[in-house]
Amino acid sequence: MSRREARARNGAAGGTKPVIELSDVAFGYTASPVVEDISLTIDEGEYVAVVGPNGSGKSTLMRLMLGLLRPDSGVAKLFGEPSHTFDDGARIGYVAQHASASKKMPITVREVVKMGRFPHVGFGRLSADDWAIVDDALETVGMSAFADRRVTQLSGGQRQRAFIARALAGEADLLVLDEPTVGVDAESVEAFYDLLESLNDDGITVLLIEHDLSAVTEQAERVVCLNREIYFDGPTSEFVESDALARAFGTAANFVGGSR
Repeated sequence: MSRREARARNGAAGGTKPVIELSDVAFGYTASPVVEDISLTIDEGEYVAVVGPNGSGKSTLMRLMLGLLRPDSGVAKLFGEPSHTFDDGARIGYVAQHASASKKMPITVREVVKMGRFPHVGFGRLSADDWAIVDDALETVGMSAFADRRVTQLSGGQRQRAFIARALAGEADLLVLDEPTVGVDAESVEAFYDLLESLNDDGITVLLIEHDLSAVTEQAERVVCLNREIYFDGPTSEFVESDALARAFGTAANFVGGSR
């Protein structure tokens, strides 16, 4: 049974499991904490956005969630295991801010997406079923027509779609995006978020680190507002009506065109 089929079965049974669990987590690169007293749970199938001013600890929090950093205190779990020992990377799809490394990769879009199957096949040859999954991922993100185009020839929005397709080919359960639309034109941004919504509707858990507050309030179901500690964690509609934004940013901020 594939992970997608398993997600569908669990959803039909009405059961959800935590994907990320943080309990009283604190971490600092020096004696001063970057994040502290962080407790939150993200369940499978959620669409969660993390917002906060520059230097608020958003990227550090993401690394703690994914096990790239180990808490100085507290407990971080990923799919029920200690995050720093979790080793099933195929369950996680990560899309970086610019996918900048891809700009120099002399490979095609299909080859990028093919990488998503490597955790499943190792160094073996891809089977017909594996290639069908690759082609399905390309179709899902609307990149079939660009499958043989080199990544260096893509726009920013197209590159991000290619890397999401790689995560889909790996049958990822969690999609983590770190400010993925920076430098992407407005029309492509709208299509990009439509794609994320569709993937979330299909059961993929989405964790979005985003600076654009207007995008967050239009797209995410839940907001975590951070500035070293959590100032708000709840439904997006309640976040808009709260004073958490002003308290966390310590200055004027709005939901149109992001923070300033």
